[in-house]
Formats: sequence, structure tokens, C-alpha cells
Amino acid sequence: MIAVDTNVLVYAHRAELAKHEAARSRLVELAEAPSAWAIPVFCIGEFLRLISHPKLFDPPYSSTEGCRALERILQSPSLQILFPGPAYRELLTQAVREAEAIGNLVFDAQIVAVCREAGARALLTEDRDFGRFPGFPTVRLDGGSNLPAR
Repeated sequence: MIAVDTNVLVYAHRAELAKHEAARSRLVELAEAPSAWAIPVFCIGEFLRLISHPKLFDPPYSSTEGCRALERILQSPSLQILFPGPAYRELLTQAVREAEAIGNLVFDAQIVAVCREAGARALLTEDRDFGRFPGFPTVRLDGGSNLPAR
């Protein structure tokens, strides 16, 4: 199962962004495939926050437009929302310590922890900060990755 980061969701929904087509295509591919894919629960709220932010986009999505976009994403029958479970607390503190996460990087540590707990094989992201988490597999829209060789 591959998990999808907030930035990919935003790129997929904002046509003026350079990575829009790649993100949109990849998101549609995941949503229409029979195999499971996931979104960390933290990314859902962050997606709505970003696409509706008036300092980031002109015009920003309204709350109604943002919720409609989210509803379209959540309709995928193969989508799983990743929620913290019993191992989350330990995995979060492990991720924070290994990346020496402070400030905004703590948010990424939450994503790492919930993905690890759920057994996600990788995170689809354009955020290079995830490289600060040793052994955490990521893939990019351009096909690049830090996946271990098989």
C-alpha cells in the first residue's frame, strides 16, 4: 500500500501548479486501481487548510469547494485512511528522535509514524524533508524514490 502526502493532493487540485498533471494522473491511477492506497488522517485537514488559504492561492477554494474535492478523493473504494493505533505513540517519538524533528518537521514525523504503523510500503510525496527519516521509503511524482533495492 502506498500512502499519499498532502502536497500531492494539493498539486492534483490546483491546475496552476507545475506538478498538477503528474499529481492528478497519479491520484486518479491510485483511486481507480483495485489495490489499496492510503492517506494519513493528518493530511486530510492539512489539504483543506492549504487549498483554502488566501495567502497561498488566488482564488483559494471556498470551504464548500474544498469539502467537495475531499469528498471526491474519499469516494475511492480502495482508499484507506491511516489513523494512529496502539503503537503510534512509540513510533512518533522514535521518528521525532531519529530526525531530530522540531517545529514543522514534527508534523512530518506524525505522518511517518502512522505510515509505519499501518505498514505502508512508501509515501508518495514531493517533500524532501522525509529524507531526514532514516529508512522511511518515499516515491516522487517523477518516479524517483529512495526505496530499498529488492
